[in-house]
Amino acid sequence: MAGGLSRRQFLWGSTAAVGLAAGRFIPFARAATSAPVSLARCDSYGPELVPTLDRMFDQIGGLGRLVKGRTVAVKINLTGSPTHRLRNRPIELAQWVHPRVVGAVAHLMDRAGARRIRVLECPYGTTSPLEDYLYQAGWDPGVILGAAPQVELVNTNWLGNAREYRRFDVPGGGLLFPSFLLNHSYDECDTFVSLTKLKDHSTTGITLSMKNCFGNLPTTVYGGDVPEDEPLEVSMSGRGQVFHQGSRQPCSIAAPELDPTSPRHEGYRIPRVVVDVCGARPIDLAIIDGIASMGGSEGPWAGGEGCEPKALVAGTNCVNTDAVAAAVMGYDPMASQGTPPFDLSDNHLELAERVGLGTRDPSRIEVAGLSIPEARFDFSPMVRSRYPRAVPPYPSEPD
Repeated sequence: MAGGLSRRQFLWGSTAAVGLAAGRFIPFARAATSAPVSLARCDSYGPELVPTLDRMFDQIGGLGRLVKGRTVAVKINLTGSPTHRLRNRPIELAQWVHPRVVGAVAHLMDRAGARRIRVLECPYGTTSPLEDYLYQAGWDPGVILGAAPQVELVNTNWLGNAREYRRFDVPGGGLLFPSFLLNHSYDECDTFVSLTKLKDHSTTGITLSMKNCFGNLPTTVYGGDVPEDEPLEVSMSGRGQVFHQGSRQPCSIAAPELDPTSPRHEGYRIPRVVVDVCGARPIDLAIIDGIASMGGSEGPWAGGEGCEPKALVAGTNCVNTDAVAAAVMGYDPMASQGTPPFDLSDNHLELAERVGLGTRDPSRIEVAGLSIPEARFDFSPMVRSRYPRAVPPYPSEPD
């Protein structure tokens, strides 16, 4: 032990300044605490989609400054198993981002001069090619791969073709973890995009561009079935033991959490992990698909019902963008723990604001296109469809 820390914790803390995330990236997301957010109505995934997105990107400064001559990584949201369905609703009209949105974004990035576009996801319980995962859902990967000449699909739930995982340090030391190990694709890009769905979440209240990045974390390192001394080649478990419950630490090649005596409540832990991940690998462009979605939960395993908000949201600051999206959902992004939608957790937008990632105050955010009242679609009535959960009381004094 060194000053009350284990040798492993001491070694990680003593090298916190040398990680790849320090000084490597040009984080547009941190350029200002407030950046314009574009909000648009889009009735379908048909011909209107591309021109609507094109106009939105122009309203936030244009795609060219973000992607021209660059390698772009686009983290999409394919949460849960490809066979999960919200009753008979197609998966892309419920919990997964729609493939036509992914294709439209890739097409516009190519037109704006992107050199290479990598579409990333950590699919549940597999290290198979991402194309196979899409086939299992009944999708044609060609919709995405054919959208531009240099598009790749990459499963980032394992090491891939690299020799080692890349370390990303959390600026300021982190709220729960000081650093994370990620697939090389999150490092080998010049611009990082979070492309996600407009949804409720049974733990964090909302899941938007920031919560989408919880899925950056490979279960081959952070899964519950990973040995203590080395990562797995394939992990069949989720991240619950390490991140939700805190019942174990990640394998020894990764940094342990900062304070193993902190609350083990998922409502305390997950918001902090989300903020740490978004600090370590900044989001340069956030895009939220709310044309068709689901409310009440993040996926059919937790209940929920289908909805058609017919909205798209985009911005270069993830906190600003998610705050506007939360307001569109009828929620107050300024709410604190114990107030909907953050009934069971801390407000990760508030935590992100505290560490300087951006403001969550809609009055300080310029909204282009539709106003928030014009786009509003109340999600709160759909919480009734969420399955009951036995969640212990939130810690009375989490900090």
